[in-house]
Amino acid sequence: MSPRQAPRDLRASDADRDRTLALLADAVSDGRLTMDEHADRVQRACTARTLGELAELTADLAVSSAQPVRLDSGRVISGIFGPARRDGRWVVPENLTVTAMFGEVEVDFTQAILQARHVQLYATVVGGRLRLIVPDGVSVLMTGHAMLGTPPPADPGTPVIEVKALVLGGQVIVRTPPKSRRFRLFSRR
Repeated sequence: MSPRQAPRDLRASDADRDRTLALLADAVSDGRLTMDEHADRVQRACTARTLGELAELTADLAVSSAQPVRLDSGRVISGIFGPARRDGRWVVPENLTVTAMFGEVEVDFTQAILQARHVQLYATVVGGRLRLIVPDGVSVLMTGHAMLGTPPPADPGTPVIEVKALVLGGQVIVRTPPKSRRFRLFSRR
């Protein structure tokens, strides 16, 4: 079995390049980049093959939580006596640790890059709340203490996020993002 690639070595998508180009455009419009720097970085963004190459182009322009692609996915996500959030475009490692102690943590997987088809999320929730937002097509399997019932088995071939949770006086909430609703107005005659 070959070792997993580091998040920075994963191939970049056109959407990743577009997010990077949008941040570069914002930076040149508010004076953080000169026109020459902008032109150079745009050219490099358009030819970038990996997420690491894109991350280098914006590292000095925004804090890590505002980066177009986040490569810090191996860090523990913790909300201790306060909120924490992981969302946007980020690389999900095979093993992820989340702690919510008297705080609320939200982990949004809707734009995330799953590195493996089976992700293990180790959650400790004490007097807090953990909210997981997963896209359609990704199953969540809950195991651990303070869980009731048996979750339905996942379809074969479907990515699975297995949540191994210890919950004391808190809760784990799993939901899918709301679907956009389009309303049509019909005129009556």
